Amino acid sequence: MKRFLLLAVLVLTAVTTLAETKDQFEGLWEGYDGEWVHVSRQLTELAEAIPADKYSWRPAPGVRSVSEVFMHIALANFYLLSVTGPKMPPDLTEGMEKTVTAKPEVINWLKRSLDAVKTGRAQLKPGDLQRKVTIAGKQVTVDGMYLRIIIHDNEHMGQLIAYTRMIGVVPPWSQAASSTKD
Repeated sequence: MKRFLLLAVLVLTAVTTLAETKDQFEGLWEGYDGEWVHVSRQLTELAEAIPADKYSWRPAPGVRSVSEVFMHIALANFYLLSVTGPKMPPDLTEGMEKTVTAKPEVINWLKRSLDAVKTGRAQLKPGDLQRKVTIAGKQVTVDGMYLRIIIHDNEHMGQLIAYTRMIGVVPPWSQAASSTKD
């Protein structure tokens, strides 16, 4: 009977842990679209978790601040996407990486860019991924451009995770995982 109770407690703990961390794995191993959902969710959660007064923080002089990294991601998303066909937003202007610094505005641009990439990819027709486009004088596929976008976003998410740890913020998905270990 004791073994049965112990087994029941272990199973219940495992099920509870899986339920609590399910969102942490949403999209993983589900191809490009799933991975896009995953990185978009994590970038948005990270942007929302960082206090507004830390958006101007930078780890050293001459290195991008928190807001500049998020804006760099957003602007790169729009630019790289535009190479595949969709137009850049008319309200996107030069220098925004340095001038858009308020948390709500930065998050708005980030979300807009993430949604634009998701929408652009969803609107592709069969064969579009192999269509050739030109960037930096090089012929590449639309598929290659979307791969560059997701890799670029993940690269800078890693940078932002390091930033958040340096300013004492734990990424939201890490909080959920660490709270189940206590």
